[in-house]
Amino acid sequence: MTCSVTFLAELDAIIEDRLRDKPDTSYTAKLASEGELRLAQKVGEEGVELAIAAVARDREAQLDEAADLLFHLMVLLKTKGLSIGDVADILEARHSGG
Repeated sequence: MTCSVTFLAELDAIIEDRLRDKPDTSYTAKLASEGELRLAQKVGEEGVELAIAAVARDREAQLDEAADLLFHLMVLLKTKGLSIGDVADILEARHSGG
Protein backbone atom coordinates (compact mmCIF):
# COMPACT_ATOMS: atom_id res chain seq x y z
CA MET A 1 0.00 0.00 0.00
CA THR A 2 1.41 3.36 -1.03
CA CYS A 3 0.12 6.50 0.63
CA SER A 4 1.50 9.99 0.61
CA VAL A 5 2.64 11.36 3.95
CA THR A 6 0.83 14.55 3.00
CA PHE A 7 -2.25 12.81 4.42
CA LEU A 8 -0.81 13.68 7.84
CA ALA A 9 -1.56 17.35 7.13
CA GLU A 10 -5.13 16.40 6.21
CA LEU A 11 -5.46 14.29 9.36
CA ASP A 12 -4.08 17.19 11.41
CA ALA A 13 -6.84 19.41 10.02
CA ILE A 14 -9.49 16.75 10.71
CA ILE A 15 -8.31 16.45 14.31
CA GLU A 16 -8.43 20.22 14.70
CA ASP A 17 -11.99 20.28 13.33
CA ARG A 18 -13.12 17.49 15.67
CA LEU A 19 -11.58 19.20 18.70
CA ARG A 20 -13.23 22.49 17.77
CA ASP A 21 -16.67 21.17 16.74
CA LYS A 22 -16.89 18.29 19.25
CA PRO A 23 -19.31 16.08 17.28
CA ASP A 24 -21.10 13.54 19.49
CA THR A 25 -19.91 10.65 17.33
CA SER A 26 -16.24 11.70 17.31
CA TYR A 27 -13.72 9.45 19.06
CA THR A 28 -11.23 12.32 18.87
CA ALA A 29 -13.54 14.75 20.66
CA LYS A 30 -14.47 12.14 23.28
CA LEU A 31 -10.85 11.28 23.93
CA ALA A 32 -9.85 14.92 24.31
CA SER A 33 -12.75 15.52 26.69
CA GLU A 34 -11.32 12.84 28.98
CA GLY A 35 -8.39 15.15 29.66
CA GLU A 36 -4.66 15.49 29.43
CA LEU A 37 -3.87 12.51 31.63
CA ARG A 38 -5.97 10.17 29.49
CA LEU A 39 -4.35 11.44 26.30
CA ALA A 40 -0.88 10.95 27.77
CA GLN A 41 -1.89 7.46 28.90
CA LYS A 42 -3.07 6.55 25.37
CA VAL A 43 0.20 7.77 23.83
CA GLY A 44 2.12 5.68 26.35
CA GLU A 45 -0.03 2.59 25.79
CA GLU A 46 0.34 2.78 22.03
CA GLY A 47 4.10 3.26 22.33
CA VAL A 48 4.40 0.15 24.48
CA GLU A 49 2.16 -1.83 22.11
CA LEU A 50 4.36 -0.77 19.18
CA ALA A 51 7.49 -1.85 21.04
CA ILE A 52 5.95 -5.25 21.81
CA ALA A 53 4.92 -5.71 18.18
CA ALA A 54 8.47 -4.83 17.09
CA VAL A 55 10.00 -7.40 19.42
CA ALA A 56 7.50 -9.97 18.19
CA ARG A 57 8.52 -9.10 14.62
CA ASP A 58 4.86 -8.80 13.66
CA ARG A 59 4.94 -6.41 10.70
CA GLU A 60 1.18 -5.87 10.47
CA ALA A 61 0.88 -5.22 14.20
CA GLN A 62 3.82 -2.82 14.03
CA LEU A 63 2.09 -0.80 11.33
CA ASP A 64 -1.25 -0.82 13.18
CA GLU A 65 0.33 0.22 16.47
CA ALA A 66 2.49 2.87 14.79
CA ALA A 67 -0.67 4.33 13.22
CA ASP A 68 -2.41 4.29 16.62
CA LEU A 69 0.60 5.94 18.26
CA LEU A 70 0.86 8.62 15.62
CA PHE A 71 -2.85 9.40 15.78
CA HIS A 72 -2.92 9.68 19.56
CA LEU A 73 0.28 11.74 19.53
CA MET A 74 -1.28 14.10 16.99
CA VAL A 75 -4.38 14.52 19.18
CA LEU A 76 -2.23 15.20 22.25
CA LEU A 77 -0.10 17.71 20.36
CA LYS A 78 -3.16 19.49 18.97
CA THR A 79 -4.66 19.87 22.46
CA LYS A 80 -1.40 21.59 23.44
CA GLY A 81 -1.55 24.00 20.51
CA LEU A 82 1.10 22.05 18.61
CA SER A 83 1.02 19.97 15.44
CA ILE A 84 2.80 17.17 13.65
CA GLY A 85 4.16 19.91 11.38
CA ASP A 86 5.89 21.47 14.40
CA VAL A 87 7.50 18.11 15.12
CA ALA A 88 8.54 17.77 11.47
CA ASP A 89 10.15 21.21 11.67
CA ILE A 90 12.29 20.06 14.62
CA LEU A 91 13.31 16.89 12.79
CA GLU A 92 14.16 18.85 9.67
CA ALA A 93 16.26 21.32 11.67
CA ARG A 94 18.12 18.47 13.36
CA HIS A 95 18.76 16.80 10.03
CA SER A 96 20.09 19.98 8.45
CA GLY A 97 22.29 20.72 11.44
CA GLY A 98 20.27 23.76 12.44
